[in-house]
Amino acid sequence: MDKDSSDLFGTLFEAPAVSRVVPVLVPLPVPGPYSYAVPEGAHVEPGSVVQVPVGPRQLIGVVWDGENDETLDPKKLRPITLVFDCPPLSKEMRSFIEWVASYTLSPPGLVARMAIRAPAALDPEPMVEGLRYLGAEPERMTPARLKVLQLAGDEDVPWTRSGLAHAAGVSLSVIDGLIAQGIFETIFLPPPPVVAKPDPDYVEPRIQGPQKEAATDIVQAVRQGGFSASLIDGVTGSGKTEVYFEAIAETLKRGKQVLILLPEIALTSSFLERFQDRFGAKPGEWHSDLSPRMREKVWRGIVTGEVRVVAGARSALFLPFEELGLIIVDEEHDPAYKQEDRVFYNARDMAVVRARIGEFPIVLVSATPSVESQVNGLSGRYNTVHLPTRFGDAALPDLHVVDMRRHPPERGGFLSPVLLRAISKTIERGEQALLFLNRRGYAPLTLCRVCGHRFQCPQCSSWLVEHRFKNQIQCHQCGYAEPTPEACPECGTLDHLVACGPGVERIAEEVEKHFPDARTIVMSSDLLGGVKRMRLELEAIARGDADIVIGTQLVAKGHNFPLMTLVGIVDADLGLANGDPRAAERTFQLLSQVTGRAGRTGLKSHGLLQTFQPQHPVMQAIVSGDAGAFYEREIAEREKAILPPFGRLASLIVSADTRADAEGHARGLRAAAPHVSGISVLGPAEAPLALVRGRHRFRLLVHGRRNSDMQAFLRTMLANGPKQRGSVQIQVDIDPQSFL
Repeated sequence: MDKDSSDLFGTLFEAPAVSRVVPVLVPLPVPGPYSYAVPEGAHVEPGSVVQVPVGPRQLIGVVWDGENDETLDPKKLRPITLVFDCPPLSKEMRSFIEWVASYTLSPPGLVARMAIRAPAALDPEPMVEGLRYLGAEPERMTPARLKVLQLAGDEDVPWTRSGLAHAAGVSLSVIDGLIAQGIFETIFLPPPPVVAKPDPDYVEPRIQGPQKEAATDIVQAVRQGGFSASLIDGVTGSGKTEVYFEAIAETLKRGKQVLILLPEIALTSSFLERFQDRFGAKPGEWHSDLSPRMREKVWRGIVTGEVRVVAGARSALFLPFEELGLIIVDEEHDPAYKQEDRVFYNARDMAVVRARIGEFPIVLVSATPSVESQVNGLSGRYNTVHLPTRFGDAALPDLHVVDMRRHPPERGGFLSPVLLRAISKTIERGEQALLFLNRRGYAPLTLCRVCGHRFQCPQCSSWLVEHRFKNQIQCHQCGYAEPTPEACPECGTLDHLVACGPGVERIAEEVEKHFPDARTIVMSSDLLGGVKRMRLELEAIARGDADIVIGTQLVAKGHNFPLMTLVGIVDADLGLANGDPRAAERTFQLLSQVTGRAGRTGLKSHGLLQTFQPQHPVMQAIVSGDAGAFYEREIAEREKAILPPFGRLASLIVSADTRADAEGHARGLRAAAPHVSGISVLGPAEAPLALVRGRHRFRLLVHGRRNSDMQAFLRTMLANGPKQRGSVQIQVDIDPQSFL
C-alpha cells in the first residue's frame, strides 16, 4: 500500500505539528525499531498499525514497546503518516513476535511482517449498498416487476440489487427501473461475514469408547484454563480429529477463538467438510492458495473476532487473533511445519510458545509423533492421550516386506511380481490400490549411454529430473527447465539418452503396461492444474473413480479413501539413503502414514513394502506394528549422541557468488567462535547442495548440550566474525530439520 504522504491524512496533515516520539517496528532486516514523531491529533499506542516513511518509500509498521531517547526532538524526526483503523496488536502478540525473533536470531521487523501481511485489510471493509421496499407500486406493472415486489414485500428485510434480481429471476434493468420510480430506497448494509459462525452443538459428537475417554481428557484441559500441552497419539483412522473437535467445541462455548494448523491446508478439502459436518459451518482458511481479497477478509475477521475458527498452514500462527483460546497442531510430526525462508522457524514449536505466552491449551496430534514430542510426553511435559485402535470396526492393514533381492522386478521394471499380483487381485475385487514413491517426475537422472554425460542444472549442484508429461527436464531446487533433448549436448549422439531410476511418471508407465484397462491417477505437486486439479482428483479417488493411484507424499496426509485396500511402497529404502540424523524417524513416519491409507472403512487391507533392507529396524517396526520399540531405540540413540531433543543444533549456511568468498567467510566465522564448554562447531564444509541458484554454499554445524545458550554463542560468533561484504549472505537455522 504505497501512497504519497499527502494522500494519507488529507490536506490537514500535509505539514503536521508533532507532539511526541514512539518506536515503530518496520518490515526490514534491521535490529530494532526506528523512532518517529506522532502528529498532533493522532492517537497511537503500542501495537497500533501505522504507515511511516522509510527513505523514499511508505511502509507499514507497528508501534512498539519501549521508551525512546528523551533527547530526541520530535520536530527533527519524520512523522507517522497514517494510523490504520484496526485494533492494535495485543501485548501477547508483541511478546510472541519478540520471542520468535530472539530465538531464531531473526530481525524482529521481518517477524512482525508476518502478522500484518494483508495490508489492504487494515482499513475497515466498506458498507454494502442495499435496497429497501417502500411499499408503493410502479406506474406500470409487468410480470417481472410483480415477481420482484411480491418477493420484496413478503418480508421487511433489505436486499442487495443483484441478490434481489437473482432471487426473482429477472434482469438488473427491472430492478433499476423500480429504483428510478422510487419504489425502493437505497440503504447501506454491513458487509456479509467471511464465514458463518460455527455452532458447537450443531450435531452430537460421533465418538465412542477410547475416543470418548480421550475427548474427556482434552476437554478437561480446556475447562481448567491456563497453559497445557496435550499429545494425541493415535493410529491412522483412530478418530483423532473427532476427539479434538470436542476441545474446539468447548473452546467456542467459552467465547474464545481457535487455530487449527495443518501441514497442507490447500489439499485438505475433506477436513473442511468434516468440520462443517460437525459445526454447521466451515472454518476460515489461511494459506497461499487464497485470493488476495479473501486473505484480506479473513485477516480482518480474525482481528475483529468475527472469524471464530481458522484452519491454516504454518503462517496462520502469526495471525493477530483477538481472543485466541486453543491451538491444534494436526500431523505435528510433518516437516512442512518448518519454514526455511527469511525467518527460519518450526511452527509446531512456536505454537507451543504462543500457547504458553497466551496462557491457553495446545493439542498436538499425530499417528507417528516426532521423537521430540514423544520425549516430552514421556517426561511429563505433555499429557499424552493414546488411541491404539481404529474407530469402529476398521482394522489396521496387514503389512509385509517384499525382499527385492529374492523377488526382483523384470528387466527395466520397478514393481516386483509379488506387488503386481496383489494389485491384480485388488482390482478384480473392485477395490483400489495405492503405489507410493516419494519422487516426482519420470526419472531423477538422465545420462548419455555413449559418453556418460549427465544432465545437471547450470545453476545448482543437482541433476535435472525428467518430466515426461511436460516433455521437460527440470531442477527441483531452483525451477530451471529446458525441453527434453533428443541428442547428447556433449557428444551429439541421437537416441542414446537413458533415464536412470524411477519417478511416479515412470511407475505410471509400468502400471499402464501391466494393467492397460485400469483407471489410473498420478498425484504429484508439479503436475499441471495445481491445487484445484489435486482436489478434484482426491474427490474422484474417494468416490471410487480410480483403480490405481500413484502418488508422492501428497497422498500420505490425512486423506480417507473408502475403497483403498492395498498400499504398495515402491522404494521403502529411499528416505534412508542420506546422512540426515532424522532419516530413520522420517522414513518410519512417512511409510506408516502411507500404509495407513488402507482399510479405513473396515475392508480387509494389505500393505507391501519393497525393500533391499528387510531387516532394517524401520522396516521391522512398521510390519510388526511395534512403534513403541522403534521410538525406544531411536530415543536411546539420540540421547547417546546428544542429538535433539537431548542436545541442540544450529546450522549456518554461508553463500556467495564465488566459492572462494563463501569458503573464506565461513572459515572466518569458525575462527571467531567463542570457546564455550559444551558447544562445538563442525565445519565449514561444502553443503550437500554446494551450488543453488548460482550461489556457492558452505555449512557450519553448531552442536551443544540441551542447556547450552546456543543463541548467545551464535550472536557472539556473528558479531566477532568478518563483516558481510559483497555477495556474501548468512542463513542461521536454529533446530534445523534439513541438512542440505
